[in-house]
Amino acid sequence: MKHGRLRFRIPWTLVLTALLAQVFTATAAAEPKPLLGKIAGVVRDAGGTAQMGATVQLIREGPAAPPSQQYRTNPEGIFRGEKLVPGLYTIRVTLAGFLPTLEQHVRIAANLTTLVRIEMESMFASLDRLRRQPVATADAEDWKWVLRSAAAMRPVLQWTGDGTNPASYLIADTGLKRPHARLELTSGARRPGSVSNLAESAGSAFAYDEKLGGTNRLLLAGQMSYERAAAGGVATVWLPAGSLDAGPHTSLVVRQAKLGPDGLTFRGLRMEQGGTVALGDRVAVRYGAEYVLVGAGSAATSLRPRTEVDLRVNEDWRASMVFAAQPGAPYATDPSGEADAELPLVAALNELDGFPVLLWRAGRPVLEGGWHQEVRARRKLGTRGSLQVAAFHDDNRHVAVFGRNAQVSGTDFFHDFFSNAMVYDGGSSSSWGARAGAREKLSESVELTAMYTFGGALAPQESSTPTAFRDALRTEQRHALYAGVKTTVPKLGTQINGGYQWMSGVVVSLLDRYGESLFQADPYVHLSVRQPLPRRFAPGHWEALADCQNLLAQGYVPMSGHDGQVVFVPAFRSFRGGLSVQF
Repeated sequence: MKHGRLRFRIPWTLVLTALLAQVFTATAAAEPKPLLGKIAGVVRDAGGTAQMGATVQLIREGPAAPPSQQYRTNPEGIFRGEKLVPGLYTIRVTLAGFLPTLEQHVRIAANLTTLVRIEMESMFASLDRLRRQPVATADAEDWKWVLRSAAAMRPVLQWTGDGTNPASYLIADTGLKRPHARLELTSGARRPGSVSNLAESAGSAFAYDEKLGGTNRLLLAGQMSYERAAAGGVATVWLPAGSLDAGPHTSLVVRQAKLGPDGLTFRGLRMEQGGTVALGDRVAVRYGAEYVLVGAGSAATSLRPRTEVDLRVNEDWRASMVFAAQPGAPYATDPSGEADAELPLVAALNELDGFPVLLWRAGRPVLEGGWHQEVRARRKLGTRGSLQVAAFHDDNRHVAVFGRNAQVSGTDFFHDFFSNAMVYDGGSSSSWGARAGAREKLSESVELTAMYTFGGALAPQESSTPTAFRDALRTEQRHALYAGVKTTVPKLGTQINGGYQWMSGVVVSLLDRYGESLFQADPYVHLSVRQPLPRRFAPGHWEALADCQNLLAQGYVPMSGHDGQVVFVPAFRSFRGGLSVQF
């Protein structure tokens, strides 16, 4: 009977096992598969000869990126890669007798094959001529197997019956051709009232991207204002690794401005060193420090270090700790995380406008400054969005407070010769705060940004007797909401970036300077428009620029003190426009 019971239960056990296997198989099949992309390319020399056996290294850009992938080209110079996470990559190609070749910011999209063409430069011209061989024409009835030397690349059957080189089908642009120069003819300042930055007048600026050999690059930028009084500057940025977001970078900026026919002369020097170091596959450390020396009658100096530790918890979560002097150096990378082919040139121009605000206190010049500490976490929302939350502490020694229409007699007001604005040292401010921001890319041409901030800013206090403006300002906690949109109009190509930040109370300084710079969230209503001009307009890529800040003139705060009357404002209503050409 025991043997009979055993024989009777075995079929039911097998049936149950088969049912469970089907359930697990269906569950696994129901799980969504990640969207991956592919890449295919051809490696040739300057004469167009395909190069076999070249080592192609595919490196994911960004901090704490996963290890690189490596391929080799076949006899036709072709390489292929599959199952790649969408994003930006750097392609490094090496081959004996040739200089290493680097292609940066190559975008790999989901469910698409990115096609690239790489041309290698021979180390010696004589060897280059020896390496060139005539391209053999395939027989019309010929089938050919192409065997890959790398195990990660499977054999592929190619048909060459039409007598053409199959590699010719892989010739395509990545759409990220880097411009080598940029010229701007504009009028207006990004921050009116600051004599240490670009003047509120008509001016010309240029930037140039020069490759020094290998991966080294040098960015040059210059600016000159020529209305009423001369003001200008020169900036250089050296990139040993060839990229703004990987490896070290060194910048040197010099500016000078004559503050009126009989006024002082501003002179400024800023030296900055920074970079990114990866510690394993999960940790990246961004470091930097800048030294600032400015003078206007007498000198003021400042040393401003910064560091950020970024931890990649998994594919969806990242955590960061920030300790930095503020205001810090201009961002070397696009805060949005999206690559832009013209970003290096824009970053070089931003260096010219990266000096801290020069203030006047007790008859001597001082620089605005303080410390910012922050802990934040970031989570990916699908393939097109992200959510960021942060807690921070700001401890500022000298807060720059801007104003205009001043009728004051005090010596602590530094007037801007190029405009009717002035700047005042609001004193110290210390506060804790929190921030939550989200970005969502609805399509390739529309991106939305939303942010909530709780923090401290200087606000006026009621007083029955006139007193010094500095004594009438206190740090008050405020709430702020921001919403912004970036879009590109189809066919016209018009790029629009606009947004609005609402604050819960009256303030005369910024609520969260670090976060507003990170999310490009300017106070109140702001609108920026870039309109490409037809190519028949002139050689190069021309654009008309218009940048409007605080369109509704919100936040203006009139105050009276024993020094007189003044109108303070955290953000001026201003306009900056002109033309830009890239080539």
